[in-house]
Amino acid sequence: MISIEGVNQFYGSTQTLWDLDLEVAEGSITCIMGRNGVGKTTLLKCLMGLLPIKSGSLRVGDTDFARLPAVARPRSGVAYVPQGRDVFPLLTVEENLRIGLGSRRDKIREIPQQVFELFPVLNDMLSRRGGDLSGGQQQQLAIGRALVLDPQVLILDEPNEGIQPNIVRQIGDVVLKLNKEQGLTVILVEQKLAFARRVGQEFRLMEKGRVVASGNMDLLSDELVNRHLAV
Repeated sequence: MISIEGVNQFYGSTQTLWDLDLEVAEGSITCIMGRNGVGKTTLLKCLMGLLPIKSGSLRVGDTDFARLPAVARPRSGVAYVPQGRDVFPLLTVEENLRIGLGSRRDKIREIPQQVFELFPVLNDMLSRRGGDLSGGQQQQLAIGRALVLDPQVLILDEPNEGIQPNIVRQIGDVVLKLNKEQGLTVILVEQKLAFARRVGQEFRLMEKGRVVASGNMDLLSDELVNRHLAV
């Protein structure tokens, strides 16, 4: 489904991704993990066209993502929830959700009811401004805005950062539900090991801009955790 091969990326003269290879199977939940600063968020931004790559290939299905401008990538069925949520603080919840409609591949221009079924609080707060919501509510809004696109792939960058435990569990339940019932492919950057093990089916461990270990989640041993994740 997603194939990343030999990707190199630079910030100025500093190289951040080094001949990075990564495969994500269609219909899987894959957790990308690693210590701070190893290139996880950079990789996601490259995939979404928010950062340029120096060389390598990015493919989603049959589509050459490296040749698509960033604005076209959501229309190819990939939705991205960035670290920090990035909701529009002065727009209402409804306006935030409607922004995603413009990138749908079909002509539907109404917010899908499924968004409110998954996150009922959004329906209760349609007229409230995004900046007035709590951190957990903003995260639900950010994920709901991504789901408005009706994506085939959902990319989440540390969705549980600074979120209260009950919302963390709800986000996990939503990811599992969408994957099981709709076959949604999920890429998840996550620091919380317990959450990753509960939700993830596959893991990819990064170190210094490369993937250094991968496999089924039940193969994520204490030895790998201590070597690549412990601080």
